[in-house]
Amino acid sequence: MDWASSVQQKTQIMAKVKPFRGVRPPRDLVTQVASRPYDVLNSEEARSEAEGNPRSLYHIIKPEIDFAPGTDEHDPKVYDKAVENFNAFQQNGWLVQDDNEHYYIYAQTMNGRTQYGIVIAANVADYMEGRIKKHELTRRDKEEDRMKHVRINNANVEPVFFAFPDNTVLQQVIDEVTKNEPEYDFTAPDGFGHHFWVIDTPEMIATVTSEFERIPYLYIADGHHRSAAAALVGHEKAQNNPAHKGDEEYNYFLAVAFPASHLNIIDYNRVVRDLNGLAPEEFLARIAENFTVEDKGTDEYRPEALHNFSLYLGGRWYSLTAKPGTYNDNDPIGILDVTISSDLILRDILGITDLRSDKRIDFVGGIRGLGELKHRVDSGEMAMALALYPVSMKQLMDIADSGNIMPPKTTWFEPKLRSGLVIHKLD
Repeated sequence: MDWASSVQQKTQIMAKVKPFRGVRPPRDLVTQVASRPYDVLNSEEARSEAEGNPRSLYHIIKPEIDFAPGTDEHDPKVYDKAVENFNAFQQNGWLVQDDNEHYYIYAQTMNGRTQYGIVIAANVADYMEGRIKKHELTRRDKEEDRMKHVRINNANVEPVFFAFPDNTVLQQVIDEVTKNEPEYDFTAPDGFGHHFWVIDTPEMIATVTSEFERIPYLYIADGHHRSAAAALVGHEKAQNNPAHKGDEEYNYFLAVAFPASHLNIIDYNRVVRDLNGLAPEEFLARIAENFTVEDKGTDEYRPEALHNFSLYLGGRWYSLTAKPGTYNDNDPIGILDVTISSDLILRDILGITDLRSDKRIDFVGGIRGLGELKHRVDSGEMAMALALYPVSMKQLMDIADSGNIMPPKTTWFEPKLRSGLVIHKLD
């Protein structure tokens, strides 16, 4: 392909993305540095995974592990330790900044299927002005935690997970680059494969920049708090810089953008501690008012289609199919199974009105399987479990386009992005 021929000539370019000088581990250290994201494990799990490994990124993204167990992860000394460790990693050569600006390709393999994303520096103004679209609410306390981490390190240490509408030219870039030997290629302890390439030709870099300018919107798939924190710190730096021009590095933040067709959303399920004073027979009778209920016996039953649910109760699995008229297919939020189940089962029958704060409910990512739901009910910890049919990427993008927000705990993406493959500095 003649990469230069695909570069659009414009009289005025307002870059939505840019290449950047990534800070990365040497090839022979990548498996020691790379880690799971900060928000998928607790402090003690991170401490255990990092044991005996001073190069683990957990020392930067969960630096409380360098203090006594029980240390508050929000203590100022913990944030100070993050930047101390980040500096030490660079001084020791465990993280090294590239000499030139690049884009990168990051691919992940799970269950024999590989998805390919482009690592970019995304534009803060695009986030602030709604060209980077979100589908979830954020909590201010979580935003502030990540903002402190970005500020003190002056870097986006972990990437945000974006999706974008499929684009033929960008897919051709991905196909061309991944013909070459990857810079990193390893399987993490969880069994997922991670593969990483550097885009280093000026023509191809220009093509990526130009082609993203043709895409009207990017979509946050996962990492709403990281996105908000990164953009708010960039905006803050701009406001505090009297000589601000708009092309400074702090105007951008780290993301991996995947073509939408590459991504699968898996189910995000619910377990509830009690039946709100109802006997199991009464509970099933109440459900039957709005759902067709079928007893599926003791074998695991997985929802088969939109508006079909799986209920585990009293050692048995049930199929629940929402009756016509109980949902609105013309409403981007009303059509969601999470809305149907939240309204008709959790709220109306079980009295759970706030999914974010109610202690009677917990959420289980589909990656753990239906067996986890069965275990939590059979153990006596929970009274019932509800499995949902997964949301589609089209539904996610439609909701973001409509300006609506999904209910809490709707989407679960897997595999998660591995942290530490590349870092973006703000200077």
